[in-house]
Amino acid sequence: MFLADCQARLAFDLLGNTWNAVVLWALRHGPRRPGQLREEIGGIRTKVLTETLRRLEYNGLVARHAYAEAPPRVEYELTPLGRSLLPPIEAFGEWAFDHADEVMAAQERMDAMRSRDAP
Repeated sequence: MFLADCQARLAFDLLGNTWNAVVLWALRHGPRRPGQLREEIGGIRTKVLTETLRRLEYNGLVARHAYAEAPPRVEYELTPLGRSLLPPIEAFGEWAFDHADEVMAAQERMDAMRSRDAP
């Protein structure tokens, strides 16, 4: 059962947000500054990256380190808990690589059926 307070649902919620998994994966090689993350990820707006990092920090998956320098410097890195999510993220990525063509073919079939059935 997937009750509202079920642990499995918590995990699906964490990985269900596209940017959560992408940012976690981008941090797999060590600490990164937000600008580095934006460059490595590509296509993520600054505001969305900031919200994602805050959400991941709130959930204990990343740690934020602020350095008292001029100019100020902030880095994010995976916590042990965040690092424990890398194998499931990698498994999802492998599944996507293996099955993306099948999923896209199914979508194309459905789109064709819908357009054929449309008035």
